[in-house]
Amino acid sequence: MFDLRDLHLLSALARHRHFAKAAEECGISQPAFSMRIRNLEDRLGVSIVRRANRFQGLTEEGEMIVRRARRILDDAKALEQEVLASRGEISGTLILGVIPTAIAFTGRLIKHLQAAHPRILSRIETMSATAIQYRLDEGSIDAGVTYGDSIGTDLRHVHPLYEETYVLLVPQHMTQETGPIPWARVAEFPLSLLEPQMQNRRIIDRIFAEQGLHPHVVAETSGFTASMVMAREGLAATVVPRVLVRALGDLAGTRVLPLVDPVVSKPICLATLARDPELPTVDALRRVVTSLR
Repeated sequence: MFDLRDLHLLSALARHRHFAKAAEECGISQPAFSMRIRNLEDRLGVSIVRRANRFQGLTEEGEMIVRRARRILDDAKALEQEVLASRGEISGTLILGVIPTAIAFTGRLIKHLQAAHPRILSRIETMSATAIQYRLDEGSIDAGVTYGDSIGTDLRHVHPLYEETYVLLVPQHMTQETGPIPWARVAEFPLSLLEPQMQNRRIIDRIFAEQGLHPHVVAETSGFTASMVMAREGLAATVVPRVLVRALGDLAGTRVLPLVDPVVSKPICLATLARDPELPTVDALRRVVTSLR
């Protein structure tokens, strides 16, 4: 018989592709983690992991076992939630993959979800749009808040949330401007932007390229916090979503300038897998999204 705990370990290993990181996520030591994977291989009579000095990937049999393991784990999670839902209690852990630009909106969304279903525990993980699509398909997240034009609709439900627009957050000492400014002007400031692999950065880079502009990028970050701190400290300007600035309120020492020429917007959506039956926690999240429209 399979032990669900072993399947959780195997799923984590396939996701992280690193024994130490997978063991840390699962809350056990790396030697204990490796021993359980070895024991699972012995019970099944097949090699699951290609081993050398470090993790080399899964064998063909290992890939097949992981696919089946994820389905079993998903079914077990659904069963537990459905039993509780039959008693009128929607509870469980809801794992959300969220692009950095949508963190502020997601925080408000979770506030409404908690008000309606206080027994749901929401876990928010910040990741790229590409990672959201991959993690959603492999079943390691329950839903994604991501760009609507970067997620396919095959085997997925996509619910529009809002249009993302952009503003320049700039130190007050760098400009006296108070109204909308063109992207051509943005390129003249020292800028702190997200890392190049992030979808938000690719959007911004595309705008600059289409305008024939060469921005002065002085720093790249994995999230907006560092860039916004740099703006407050007077070190660099940054381009951020308007929804994020609204959520944080007044940022002393900075100016918030709407961006024009061109005015750019991107659709943000909630993406979930098409399951039958649906996870009660995911169904509850969808109903909250519908109620906010």
